Amino acid sequence: MGGFDLLLKELTAARGVSGNENDIRALLRGLAEERGASCTVDRIGNLLATKDGGDASAPHLLLAAHMDEVGLIVRGVAEDGLLRYRPVGGIDPRVLVSKRVLCGEKQIPGVIGAKAIHLQTEGDRDRVLQHKDMAIDIGAKTKAEAEKLCPPGTYVVFDSPLEAFGDGCVMGRALDDRVGCFALLDALEAGYAGRLTCAFTVQEEVGLRGAIVAGRSQDYDLAIALEGTSANDLGDVESVKQVCNVGRGVALSHMDHSSIRHPRLRALIEDIARKAGIPCQPKRAISGGNDAGPLQRGAIAKPTAVLSVPCRYIHSPNSVAALADIQTMCDLVRAVMKALPQQKF
Repeated sequence: MGGFDLLLKELTAARGVSGNENDIRALLRGLAEERGASCTVDRIGNLLATKDGGDASAPHLLLAAHMDEVGLIVRGVAEDGLLRYRPVGGIDPRVLVSKRVLCGEKQIPGVIGAKAIHLQTEGDRDRVLQHKDMAIDIGAKTKAEAEKLCPPGTYVVFDSPLEAFGDGCVMGRALDDRVGCFALLDALEAGYAGRLTCAFTVQEEVGLRGAIVAGRSQDYDLAIALEGTSANDLGDVESVKQVCNVGRGVALSHMDHSSIRHPRLRALIEDIARKAGIPCQPKRAISGGNDAGPLQRGAIAKPTAVLSVPCRYIHSPNSVAALADIQTMCDLVRAVMKALPQQKF
């Protein structure tokens, strides 16, 4: 892997399940400060990195990307030493059987297990396993042994380090939304003529909570959320039902379940992309929500837009994204920052 890939690998390796973003926040703070940003952490845990280019007439731009990831939390320990868990964020239980995980601060290895297929009843085999049907095996033989290592409240992450995959792609955990964090760092490195605030938000996966706080506390003129989004572009899915396509550039949203894009800001971004020859595609589904929702409704409603990197198998132990799409997001953010000082919002 080159420098681009290595930074992304470092970002995806840092733990940050919603509500426990300490590792990824510390890493991002150091990287943001290396790029000349002044950093503060608010009371919910958002990392706010600011950099002022000195042009007071340029609109104050807020770029947001959530640093948290989906994962698991231990809710109890059975007598046989197996850890009972609950998901943190939206995770389809069908993707978890036999997956490797790392538990707690000491990153104790574990495997998510379920009743063996030859022991299941016909009724068991005819229904989808639920989270309550599975447990995490860390090799402990007793409840006391397991509780000593992983007591209730222990956070669990997927053991899926970033790897090169196929033609120009990577696979690994937490691409949603470390791809957005990567683009925020790139924006800080590029610089902006006016005041730039990069909000690395927390708890997005459990209700956009960090962005709610940032939207109420920050005095910005417009906001752009940088996200990873589901692609749904494989198999026999009709093209009209595919959300977006890996390898075709950054996806631009019209709306989702939390916000509607500001028409003039979205048109401006499309025009900038077209003139700069930056590949982009429309997001062809209305689903989910992201940090743009609370940022749009923040202190005195503000124009917002969303740029997304298409990711296959999102909210699973291994997502897949194209490096070219991540670069496209960075290129488009840079181009927007260059054009914004001439705009009024």
